[in-house]
Amino acid sequence: MLSPDQGKEVIKRELPLIPKLPGVYRMLNSENQILYVGKAKNLPNRLKSYVSEKNHIIRTERMLSQTKKLEFTTTSNESEALLLEANLIKKFKPKFNILLKDDKSFPYIFISDHEFPRIERHRGAKNKPGKYYGPFASSLAVNMAIKTIQRIFLLRSCTDKQVEDGNKTCFNYFLKRCSGPCGGKIAKKDYAKLVEAADEFLSKGKSRKIQKTLSQQMEEASEELDFEKAAIMRDKIKSLNIIQSSLTISDANLIEADVIAGYKESGKACIQVFFYRSKQNWGNQAFFPKHDPDESLKEIINSFVSQFYENKAVPRSIILSEDIKERKLIEKTLSKKEGKQINIATAKKGSKLKVVKLAIKNAKNSLNRKLYESQNNRTLLDEIGKKFKLENSISVVEVYDNSHIQGTDSVGALITYGEEGFIKKRYRKFNIKIEQFKQDDYGMIKEVLDRRFKRAIREKGNYLTFPDLVLIDGGKGQYSSARKTMNDLGLNEIPVIAIAKGKYRNSGNETFFHDGREFKFSKNDPLLFFLQRIRDEAHRFAISAHRAKRKKGLTKSLLDQIQGIGSVRKRALLNHFGSAKSIESASLEEIKIVEGVEEKVAKKIYNFFHE
Repeated sequence: MLSPDQGKEVIKRELPLIPKLPGVYRMLNSENQILYVGKAKNLPNRLKSYVSEKNHIIRTERMLSQTKKLEFTTTSNESEALLLEANLIKKFKPKFNILLKDDKSFPYIFISDHEFPRIERHRGAKNKPGKYYGPFASSLAVNMAIKTIQRIFLLRSCTDKQVEDGNKTCFNYFLKRCSGPCGGKIAKKDYAKLVEAADEFLSKGKSRKIQKTLSQQMEEASEELDFEKAAIMRDKIKSLNIIQSSLTISDANLIEADVIAGYKESGKACIQVFFYRSKQNWGNQAFFPKHDPDESLKEIINSFVSQFYENKAVPRSIILSEDIKERKLIEKTLSKKEGKQINIATAKKGSKLKVVKLAIKNAKNSLNRKLYESQNNRTLLDEIGKKFKLENSISVVEVYDNSHIQGTDSVGALITYGEEGFIKKRYRKFNIKIEQFKQDDYGMIKEVLDRRFKRAIREKGNYLTFPDLVLIDGGKGQYSSARKTMNDLGLNEIPVIAIAKGKYRNSGNETFFHDGREFKFSKNDPLLFFLQRIRDEAHRFAISAHRAKRKKGLTKSLLDQIQGIGSVRKRALLNHFGSAKSIESASLEEIKIVEGVEEKVAKKIYNFFHE
């Protein structure tokens, strides 16, 4: 059995070389993989604790027993160390750190800084001039909000070109979701009032004031017998009520706050983040950090907060369900990062405590659902082993499918399923490179498996780990091709199963092929539904990859092959003729009349198509 003394000796050897400064340290194993990233106000003092303390928790002992190397980076202060630690944890995902999974950016509502500002969904860096409102918890939430705001405030989503042309109204105008700047239907000053009202609603939550104004306009229109206008005002009031109920006005009067609450059970934790802006709840998101089962909820939330805000905008107020040990340090670090005062607090009473309790309740429900799904998935994965008489336990399944149209834009797809569901970070697509395989399903499977597993063998530890089972969408021929490819790579121990639909491609009549045998299921078998579901996800991913590739190919015009035809001329030609095919059949005189295309260029275009 490995001893923690190994790691202690490594630290003792390095200690005299480490300056008494704040910084970050990294513990590495014999393969140079980072096991753990930690920070310290004083590096030698922190590292000495690993050597001097005798009764470490089991996780720390396991980590020390695997440590073969120690690296460190000094920083100018502890705040810098905290940010660097969060960055390195997210980058390298060390085995013994608490890891924030499913990390991503959140969508915002963006209103541009144009003469007639445009409303749209935005995700990513805020580098365009205009105003950003958010974050929202999901794309669905932000899309619903934009649609409703368009009904109330009639802000445009049509393109800048449509507005510049000003001679054709967009479709939204006829749906009463746009005030018509695209067709010159509204003056700039009147449109500015609509933008100002939308800003008041989104940034200040002044829904009652807007509702009062709309009600007044509805009554005035009724008195003037303008019933069409009155009906429009009535519909706007309805839309306002819908968005109010979906965004939920908060009693806690939270102008700009995130509420972060956790719940831990059975060695797993769920963290819920609620976004409150302009006194409104703009949705919530559940996270399931990877951590040691013995880790306390306080430690999990402490690590979660620093990692969560490493690449996200921070609100002025963060309300936690637990009092964390590094609250003051994180508060100071985030304040410096954002250039504004950030307050991190734990709710003790009143309406804020009520909001936190709601977040805890959501965390508990999400975790229970996750635990149930994991348990159910574990049972189904075990059932696969029993049904097909597999020797090894199944924890990770890779599913493969191909997509092409008569050999064009051929794509292979790989999706992965594990105990906690679909593992999106292990999804891969493969553009088929070998020409003779592009119309050959068996050849495509061979190429995809060959490329996937050869790379895994070559880059052991730095690419996808091997699965416990390979599932192929196909019949006996696809199975034979996959099995032979795996055997040729020396991967005989990884089982392969092929799933083929019935004669009429009807779901529920699948035949499964494995190890020279055919298997069938009763139509109501839960295991059949499970295998269909993961097969269908692979098919969906393959089709979407194929469509994306095809769309990219379609957007490449023949005009791209003509030297001297830039994007401006290309757009002018396509706007004039409608397609490259129409340009091909156009006369020289017709090409010459296109704006921006002088005679010399027109001749070049004409000759390209007619030589």
